Amino acid sequence: MSAADTTTPATVPPPRAAPPPRAPTGRASRARTPGAGAVPWALLTPCLLILALVMGYPLVRLVTLSFQRFGQSQLWGFQPAESVGFANFSAVLGDGEFWAVVLRTIVFAAGSVIFTMVIGMLVALLLQRVSGWMKTLVNIVLVASWGMPVIVATTVFKWLFDSDYGVLNALLSKLPGVDLIGHNWFASGPQGLAVIMLLVVWGAVPFVVITLGAGLTQVPKELEEAARLDGAGAWGVFRHVTLPILKPIVVMLTTLSVIWDMGVFPQVFVMRGGHPEAEFQLLTTYSYDKAFVVNDYGQGSAIALITVVLLLGVVTVYMRQMLKIGEVE
Repeated sequence: MSAADTTTPATVPPPRAAPPPRAPTGRASRARTPGAGAVPWALLTPCLLILALVMGYPLVRLVTLSFQRFGQSQLWGFQPAESVGFANFSAVLGDGEFWAVVLRTIVFAAGSVIFTMVIGMLVALLLQRVSGWMKTLVNIVLVASWGMPVIVATTVFKWLFDSDYGVLNALLSKLPGVDLIGHNWFASGPQGLAVIMLLVVWGAVPFVVITLGAGLTQVPKELEEAARLDGAGAWGVFRHVTLPILKPIVVMLTTLSVIWDMGVFPQVFVMRGGHPEAEFQLLTTYSYDKAFVVNDYGQGSAIALITVVLLLGVVTVYMRQMLKIGEVE
């Protein structure tokens, strides 16, 4: 027997099967699926049509009036509307009273937003450290105050701060050295706007608390414990753990608060009995007075359009912030 006969033949492994072809992804799959991009637009079509009907015509009409001379004569059809180009905008932007109103509106909105977010965050954090029944009770109170109609809430605040029968003056006068009996909180613009700001904050805090409370439930407890083990205090945990996770919610709430507080109207209008004085004028009430008190609908529309442009600037900043947050994540 030769050596070739005693040698065990080598076992050849079977050929490896080729992996199955991967499903096309990205642009290739979208390109090969006909009509896939039309599905979202088809679902959005009813909503877009409703928005176009509800907001499209008023916005187009607003833009048209802002470039016309339109008063009572044009309103009743005695004279045709006359195009004046940018004359309404030139008159508005060249008026010192308008810029005073813009500054007052910005200060009012900034103060309202800051107090709303700070108080809302503090209350939301506090609710994480109370018992279940207390949290339920506070949430019921928040929802009840949030659901109160603006006119009712404004009437209640008007009564609370009344100079003759106001409860607040009577309570504060019981403090040593304080005598506010008969004090008129609306004798000056800053005091009166502070009262209205308090009303706006009171109505906005419940929404902020409920939203931030829902966001706080998504903060991992493990990260907070790890931060405490590393020596971080309560402020350090909030700054380096809680706040970064809540950043998208905080940005959204801040932007919505700016938009809402820049558009405050019924609180000022009702609180001043339908005739806000010059010291209480905000952009919304100022535009209303120009259009329906002075009967200059062209300038009133121009002021309203400028307000819309300012709010669009706020929305642009919000969208950029959200896009940056999405890129980081």
